Amino acid sequence: MRKVLRPEEAAEMIPDGASLLIGGFMGVGGPMRMMNALVARGARDLTIIANDSGHKGIGIGALVAAGAVRKMITSHIGLNPETQAKMIAGEIEVELVPQGTLIERIRAGGFGLGGVLTPTGLGTEVENGKQVIEVDGKRFLLEKPIKADFALVRAWRADYIGNLSYAFTARNFNPTIAMAGKVVIAEPESIVPTGAIAPDDVHTPGAIVDHLLTRGA
Repeated sequence: MRKVLRPEEAAEMIPDGASLLIGGFMGVGGPMRMMNALVARGARDLTIIANDSGHKGIGIGALVAAGAVRKMITSHIGLNPETQAKMIAGEIEVELVPQGTLIERIRAGGFGLGGVLTPTGLGTEVENGKQVIEVDGKRFLLEKPIKADFALVRAWRADYIGNLSYAFTARNFNPTIAMAGKVVIAEPESIVPTGAIAPDDVHTPGAIVDHLLTRGA
């Protein structure tokens, strides 16, 4: 059985300056208790890789508001005016990546690929400084893999050995992000006996999950 941690215990494992892959899409499927615990710990200088920067003061937005974020690699900051203000003020570095390219780079990191070839961004500022590769007469940008020190995901259910199942739209970036973190911390809504999750419903295998968060802490 995986050791079950309280959110504050898990937050203590993440040092200042760490890089974090965080699941969720506009807050849906985001590991909220884990992020709140990082805010409470006073985390600093984090690099956050996620689809978006959340809403003001919520989820990733809470990390931004608390001054915990040094850099964001993301596809969208439009719903969080605090991220925009901090970027303009030079308090946060923001690397904007097209959404499809972002998740493919994370997938490449998680599956040990050398990168992703995509036409997205050709002829724009996105192309600057990147290698262009021609395949069958067509030009593509080489986008490099993304991995991180930690992957933080939220699941609907986990079993005692760490298998995870996600529900509905919470099954967004989470399964892919779980593959690309050196240490994977999962925040399930419930923990059930091994075997209660049917094999076909296991979206993230327990072999890659390092820690589970206790429910209700």
